[in-house]
Amino acid sequence: MITIEHWGLIEYNAAWDRQKQYVAEIQRGERDSTLVLCEHPTVITIGRNGTEDNVTASNDELDKHEVSVIPINRGGDVTLHNPGQLVGYPIFRLTDFKEDLHWFLREIEECIIELLQHYSISGERVDGLTGVWIDKQRKVCAIGLNCSRWVTSHGFALNVENDISEFNFIVPCGITDKEVTSISKECNQKIAIQEVAEICAKIFSKKFA
Repeated sequence: MITIEHWGLIEYNAAWDRQKQYVAEIQRGERDSTLVLCEHPTVITIGRNGTEDNVTASNDELDKHEVSVIPINRGGDVTLHNPGQLVGYPIFRLTDFKEDLHWFLREIEECIIELLQHYSISGERVDGLTGVWIDKQRKVCAIGLNCSRWVTSHGFALNVENDISEFNFIVPCGITDKEVTSISKECNQKIAIQEVAEICAKIFSKKFA
């Protein structure tokens, strides 16, 4: 079984510090694999494969909106977190499941695809790209992981009811020819992020039981 924790709206760096603590505890066998669900104030993160060239907003514009840019150790390029986006950190000991990071990425994608079905949205993969898409053109969920001694950190960012216009600050994941969308936008109605978080927790608990 995995543990589920809800951290609410939390500053990105505070969450990252807690992730590092959990990784160390799980590596030592002091904590079970844990899925953290939370939201962040608007922040831009740059993964190991990323570049600041994909942050298109000027420093003045970022300062005006109080948006920080933080280089981190996950895979992937540039992404943005903001309120109304469900961020999931599966801090899992893969040794208890399967020591295969690519397998784990596909399992996360499968969980999100199943979640979207609750809202009559058909999510899918795009060959060569990580994440979950709609009509192979609109990205609804970004995924980027780090793995140390078979314990994962970082995770997924599922757009639920967040302000999609803030993605204009960046070139999302360094991809120029596709759009960003959200569950709320696809359904054309307000979607409660707490409801989505509960569905997400149930799906992950079942898949990784």
